[in-house]
Amino acid sequence: MTKPLIEITGLYKVFGQAPHSVMEKVKRGDSKDKVLAETGHTVGLKDINLNIKQGEIFVIMGLSGSGKSTLIRHFNRLIDPTEGKIMVEGIDVMQLSSKELEEFRRHKMSMVFQRFGLLPHRTVMDNVAYGLEIQGIEKGERYKRAQNWLDTVGLKGYEKQYPAQLSGGQQQRVGLARALATDAEILLMDEAFSALDPLIRSEMQDQLIELQEKLHKTIIFITHDLDEALRIGDRIAILKDGVLVQQGTPDEILLSPADDYVEAFVKDVNRARALTVETVMQPPALRITASTIEEALQQMKRSKHDYGYHVTEEGYQGLVTQESLIDAVEDDTCDDWHEEIYESVPVVSPDTAIEEVLTETISSDYSLPVVDDEGNLQGELERTAVAEIFSEPSSEGEENHSEEPKKPTDPTLDKAS
Repeated sequence: MTKPLIEITGLYKVFGQAPHSVMEKVKRGDSKDKVLAETGHTVGLKDINLNIKQGEIFVIMGLSGSGKSTLIRHFNRLIDPTEGKIMVEGIDVMQLSSKELEEFRRHKMSMVFQRFGLLPHRTVMDNVAYGLEIQGIEKGERYKRAQNWLDTVGLKGYEKQYPAQLSGGQQQRVGLARALATDAEILLMDEAFSALDPLIRSEMQDQLIELQEKLHKTIIFITHDLDEALRIGDRIAILKDGVLVQQGTPDEILLSPADDYVEAFVKDVNRARALTVETVMQPPALRITASTIEEALQQMKRSKHDYGYHVTEEGYQGLVTQESLIDAVEDDTCDDWHEEIYESVPVVSPDTAIEEVLTETISSDYSLPVVDDEGNLQGELERTAVAEIFSEPSSEGEENHSEEPKKPTDPTLDKAS
């Protein structure tokens, strides 16, 4: 099993004059409000345990005050924990000296901020090259690298502009290019797109996904927006009042919310848009692997299914029914597989959103074959499985949902957010 790139173990953060003095209260389970009322200390994080894999986009989300921004600032020790261990590629970050920590921040992690964090008196080129300048890279080389990343994020021709001359989306592209130019293995993105207009935000999400397919960086992405988390995240961690309430893949979060709090987040999500075919497909009920039509008919009769998916060494060929096989066997002029034997059934890709194949799935008399780009049969998409994703999850605490927070449209960050 591959060792995680980042391991967070038993992480606590308490804000106040004497944080260690209240740790007993925190560990015995006193609420955040009770600790604040009795001691004047704020619990930012409580017993956080996370493993982040190399090359994944790991999203941390929650409402304002949930602890998500506090957590991300622990990765590069902009904030030191009250207790806990932070391991990055086998390095105990808490044991780094000031000089080692400085080098760690310069070369291992780059950060993309919500409000861009650009230097207003520097050109776009100099902003992108700034991290390389800090690393001591000579001018010609750093400009060469900066130009490459400006081209990559679609800002060729803007090199001599200043931040104030750019739109919000363009400024964030500069911030992204600056973070990528340092060639850091890990990107920390704290609400990086939340200040952008919805259309620009969507474009930036698309660009991040496209870049990640090429670069395979490890990205830790903070957001308050579940739709954004589901769209870009390989895995998602949800925080509430400094506590990690659930972590998992987007489909695990959507289909199996851990508690009422998570369910309140996911209940208004368009599941058909968020989930892919791969999420809900089933193994093929019957693969027809026989080389002749007669053998295929016998294989189907033994299976007690009335249709199946014909597969050869070349991959998926088509859907055949028992009736069509019987007709072909009885036809003296037919002694081999031919196009008329197969039913006209659309093929779907495992990566396709359910929303895009909803009509075909509901209207088809058969479960749709799921076939990958290489032509291999991966599964079948059943009408009932698709219908189930629209059903409301049952919960004993359903009557309490009105008391849970709604997904915000504009987060208000505070010191412990």
